[in-house]
Amino acid sequence: MSLDAKEGREPIGAATQSKPAEGMIAPGLYVVATPIGNAEDITLRALRVLRTAHVIACEDTRVSAKLLGRYGIATARLAYHDHNAERMRPRLLARLAAGEIVALISDAGTPLVSDPGFKLVREAIAHGVAVTTLPGPSAPLAALVLSGLPSDRFLFAGFLPAKDAARRSALAALKTVPATLIFLESAPRLAASLAAMAAELGDRPAAVARELTKLHEEVRRASLAALAEHYREAGPPRGEIVVVVGGPEEALAQAPDVRDAALDDALRAALERMSIKDATSVVVAALGLPRRAVYARALALAGRAP
Repeated sequence: MSLDAKEGREPIGAATQSKPAEGMIAPGLYVVATPIGNAEDITLRALRVLRTAHVIACEDTRVSAKLLGRYGIATARLAYHDHNAERMRPRLLARLAAGEIVALISDAGTPLVSDPGFKLVREAIAHGVAVTTLPGPSAPLAALVLSGLPSDRFLFAGFLPAKDAARRSALAALKTVPATLIFLESAPRLAASLAAMAAELGDRPAAVARELTKLHEEVRRASLAALAEHYREAGPPRGEIVVVVGGPEEALAQAPDVRDAALDDALRAALERMSIKDATSVVVAALGLPRRAVYARALALAGRAP
């Protein structure tokens, strides 16, 4: 019995070139966003492509079956995930080369965000295959919108390492990034991660979003230290979790008295032994504050107008 027969899916070699009819969708790879919680958050275009495709590559066919069944979509499915991607990718590329329509979906949200989809997209492009995306739900963007934190510049940092030392090292590398930071986190590690963020990034304003688009959607907004204390006492919450953390400028605005004293102390010490430019660089690296604000303060302390 073949691998595909064992897994209860259409054999990879089965070409169904006659299928396209609904809206004459062109052959190629379609990256399709699916709901992150509320099944009604699927687009009409996504439903049309999923019905018309020759095959749907799913992160987990069992999870996807629930959504597809709700909308009466009987398109053949096959699994494409971290554990089988190296084996399945050539098969999908072969189908694409044969002129088929392949839809790529994840368990929830937009594919390529924390899944192996980007390798398939990269190789499809390298092979001259047409690739397009059907945009839709995304947990990181939904959390950013609800956080109340600046959205003009943001960095999606995915999951932090599980071990404390590696986690702190990763956070230290993000300390001076001049943007709102977005993380995914598991419930059991949430309190420890928030505490590490407060220690490495400073006690910045943040938001913990969970169960997004679902009945019990919740967004808790506070400082990192306050959030860490809450979840340490309350225990791990349920649901998928996104943590949104304000950038250095938000930390600058949060506690001006403490900030100003720390900034002035650091700058005075640095200015005793180096130039204004060098002192600014040292303090920016140490405190994770915006260079422009630190430089202006250094000029003021040195008795020079900014």
